Amino acid sequence: FPEMLSNPRLIPVQGTLNVVMNQNVSLSCHSVSGTPPVRYTLFKRNQKISTLNRPDLTPGLFNLTINSASDVGEYKCKAENNISSDGKYSNGLNFTLKEPISKPVLSSPTSQAKEGQNVTLSCLSENGSLPITYMFFKGRRSISPPVKMQKREAAVIFLFMNSSSDFGTYKCKAENSFRNNTKYSNSFNFTLAEERSHSQALIISLGLILLLSIIGFALAIPFFIIPSYKASE
Repeated sequence: FPEMLSNPRLIPVQGTLNVVMNQNVSLSCHSVSGTPPVRYTLFKRNQKISTLNRPDLTPGLFNLTINSASDVGEYKCKAENNISSDGKYSNGLNFTLKEPISKPVLSSPTSQAKEGQNVTLSCLSENGSLPITYMFFKGRRSISPPVKMQKREAAVIFLFMNSSSDFGTYKCKAENSFRNNTKYSNSFNFTLAEERSHSQALIISLGLILLLSIIGFALAIPFFIIPSYKASE
């Protein structure tokens, strides 16, 4: 007797939904029971992509290429035979795009601090599939546990500049699920604010001394020139 098709099952042939850019993938759409022939149609976000006809109950295989982020939307397939004009729809599938991370940027609102001051450091990779894990370093020494960010936001740590040893060069690193793709940031230096303020004070003091000397010399000129002029008369 003619039999309606069972709901098809849509699965990735390669067994994983994690893909990289420009990767070729195959999706299998299969109704295990029903009267053939069967027509399989693949949809992406309700937009028809491709149609395959099968004379029997073998799966319909759809080959795709992930060319952009828009290609990782939800996919579904539809199975139809001559018994029902409505057809049966499958489960939905969503690919996850694995993108290598870009070099993270390490920054802070200030590059100068005083001893006893709190400062912040921010580390952010603008590109790369989430989640991204960040770590912070002082020289080669790790100064924080791994910080996993599920959103495209900077990882932030707070530092207490307790002594002169807390000043110097900092870095951060970023990594995600993309294999062998750890990236290190630029170097960021904290300098002691007092050192610069002392040097500025010294320059200002020398400038004031020089200015006062010039003014004093200018005021003293008449006392030397006028008496010598009268003596010459």
